[in-house]
Amino acid sequence: MSTQLSAGGTEVTVDQENGCRISSLRIDGTELLRQGPRYGCFPMVPWCGRMKDGRFHDGATVHQMPLDHPPHALHGLGRDVPWRPAGATATEAAFTYDLVDPWPTPGRVTQVVTLTEDSLTLTMGVETYGDSFPAQAGWHPWFLRNLGGRDVEIAFDPAWQEERGADHLPTGKRTDPAPGPWDDCFGMPDGVDVTLTWPGALELRITSRSEWVVVYDQEDEAVCVEPQSGPPNGINTAPRLVTPVDPLEVSTTWTWRRLV
Repeated sequence: MSTQLSAGGTEVTVDQENGCRISSLRIDGTELLRQGPRYGCFPMVPWCGRMKDGRFHDGATVHQMPLDHPPHALHGLGRDVPWRPAGATATEAAFTYDLVDPWPTPGRVTQVVTLTEDSLTLTMGVETYGDSFPAQAGWHPWFLRNLGGRDVEIAFDPAWQEERGADHLPTGKRTDPAPGPWDDCFGMPDGVDVTLTWPGALELRITSRSEWVVVYDQEDEAVCVEPQSGPPNGINTAPRLVTPVDPLEVSTTWTWRRLV
């Protein structure tokens, strides 16, 4: 089962049975997202990217998550499970997912997808049903590198780049941004702002109040621009506590304009 949204010439498909991912974004009939059950654009929650050795600390307690990308745990628990619909109109839909075992603390994640003719906004909230816990949230879109013309161009101006260690995790050292190709995390303290341009076809701007973005462009077919609430392994190195009075809330907006 999937949910369809449409506005003007734009159509979005949300596959709530497969991690509540945006499985299709079509603008005037042109597909922007890489197709397939692992791709589209999926929410990363309750952590983003790699978690070192699949372990995170909650106070003095260490919790072990499944090692789905040995030696690490990758991209959270929400991307491969069904989410529940929580209401929809022609242009907006909401979904929920309950945090259960192997996550140690009960909670709920909500994702809202809002479509207009020239924008898509994704909003995610993480709340606890009991004790506080550290968490992260963000999105992992796979944009097609080529829409039938020249390859996409990525433009952004980060304040720094996280040095990447041999284990693909940030070392904690910040460096000047280096040219791609990338599988790297960048800091944008004024908010994520990245523009993808498919020359002669489309320009898409990705913004978020979050300060972190991972850019991955090492595959021939697609590129990824991932706004998120903290860096990879940030659940350990820069924990953000979800408390009963302070849920974690993140959002990103994609705005596009046609170049033809």
